[in-house]
Amino acid sequence: MPVEMLFLYACYSILMYVCSGVCVSPSDFDSGLGMMTGMNPMMPGLGYVPPPPLPHDLPIVKEIIHYQSCTLFPPNPNLPFPAMRERPPGCKTVFVGGLPENATEALIVEVFGQLGEIIAIRKSKKNFCHIRFAEEFTVDRALFLSGYRMRLGSSTDKKDTGRLHVDFAQARDDLYEWECRQRLYAREERHRRRMEEDRFRPPSPPPIVHYSDHECSQLGDKIKDEAAFAEAVHVLLTWVERGEVNRRNANNFYSMIQSSNSHIRQLMSQKAIHEKELEVAKDKFKTALSGILAQFEQIVSVFHAASKQKAWDHFSKAQRKNLDMWRKQAEEIRNMQNEELMGIRREEEMEMSDDDMEDTHDPDDSGPVAQVEALKEENDSLRCQLDAYRNEVELLKQEQGKNQEHTPPRHSEEDTIRQQQLTFLQQALQGMQKQLLKMCEEMKQREAELEKSVEDKQQLESQVQSLKEGLESLKKTRTPQVSNTHTPHMPFIGPNTLIVQALKNTLQLGIISTFLHVHPFGASIEYICSYLQQLDTKINTGQVGALLDRLPCTFRQELTGVGASLEKRWKFCGFEGIKTT
Repeated sequence: MPVEMLFLYACYSILMYVCSGVCVSPSDFDSGLGMMTGMNPMMPGLGYVPPPPLPHDLPIVKEIIHYQSCTLFPPNPNLPFPAMRERPPGCKTVFVGGLPENATEALIVEVFGQLGEIIAIRKSKKNFCHIRFAEEFTVDRALFLSGYRMRLGSSTDKKDTGRLHVDFAQARDDLYEWECRQRLYAREERHRRRMEEDRFRPPSPPPIVHYSDHECSQLGDKIKDEAAFAEAVHVLLTWVERGEVNRRNANNFYSMIQSSNSHIRQLMSQKAIHEKELEVAKDKFKTALSGILAQFEQIVSVFHAASKQKAWDHFSKAQRKNLDMWRKQAEEIRNMQNEELMGIRREEEMEMSDDDMEDTHDPDDSGPVAQVEALKEENDSLRCQLDAYRNEVELLKQEQGKNQEHTPPRHSEEDTIRQQQLTFLQQALQGMQKQLLKMCEEMKQREAELEKSVEDKQQLESQVQSLKEGLESLKKTRTPQVSNTHTPHMPFIGPNTLIVQALKNTLQLGIISTFLHVHPFGASIEYICSYLQQLDTKINTGQVGALLDRLPCTFRQELTGVGASLEKRWKFCGFEGIKTT
């Protein structure tokens, strides 16, 4: 109750302060009174808070309100409250209808300005207007004036009177400001939740420094220190994954890796110490458990002795019931402890049998079956590792995608370096794939050219063989004739010499054709001559050039290069003539 009384007293003070600015006409003011008459200090709607709910059966008492330019008369209290539309979110604008025709904007400001600060007034020529207030609670005050009859001055003219109708109005500015406030509240709530999460989140590990000679020397000392070994190995792993290893610092990394490897012996010695401690603890546990079981056996023996006839008859019925229950409980606990001890002994026996089997295993059993089994196991393990790596890659991709969708990108320097390395590796892989495809295509082309050259060579060899057979038949059938009419300038050449020379030229042409066919881009006369000199050392470039000039349809000379690199090359064009014909 005291809180409610204080609240009502505060509302009364605020109402008195607000109503003190309302003026009264001189004709209606009583000089004998010290305050304005006709105002109810507990009038709902004129306070800073919404009016308290009233019982439905009690009518709201409204009184006459006097202003300097007009007077507001309350409606009939027995009439129902006028209907209103649903309040829009963030409503600061009201619709005021039923204004007198002679009402001005100054009059509207005089009446509604007493309720709260007015931002804008949009007055229409059809006796209504829209008023936008600065605060939302001012709208509730304005709604209280709905139903009042307004009279300008003391005039009773129809143009100077009207019945006010105040209702909620929809305004885009109100909705926009309300949405902005809602977004502001949402941002503040998200910020508060983020601060709560950051407060309860464990601190992130400190960033790992980049490689330097000074850091390398310190890291080498930390690796040798048993207390800081785990942190030092993590830093070393990060450096290696970042790609900090190069030719200059390879020896430093090798020494650090060697120190890490030497730490294995310390780990093995620690493991042996812990295993010994475990064995000692197991022995202590078994000894203590055996003592407990012995005491359980003695307790159970006491219960059994008490259950015999000579002692059992002396106990009462309630005592016998308790003794029987205690005996059953002791037996159950003893059986459980016995099973636990037997389980420990069975485990020890199994471990000893496994050790015996390992000791009796034949190390020389390296037959093909064992090798096949070992290869199968290795293959299965590698396959499992590959599947695990693939799953990890897929999970990392999914997590990265989710982080990019739900959180703004926060790339650290390490992530940037890893992304660059991944991009370089992908580009290198793509380049190697393209190069491999290109080499495969070139290999296929070379194989096709090789097959074609082999076929051409076989054709040329068959042609040479046919020419040899033709020359042999010509040699047998042709009769030797000696011409007596020789010029003094031409030496005499016998038919056998001509046949040998023609056969030699034919062989040279076949070899040159095969050689140039293998070289589709042509070859110089010196290159051709050097190849033929491996078969016949007496051949020179002049003879080869004259021989090629005699067959322009089979051999063609072309110029390649520019300037100082200009070079004459011979090409085989025998098949081009066949294609054109």
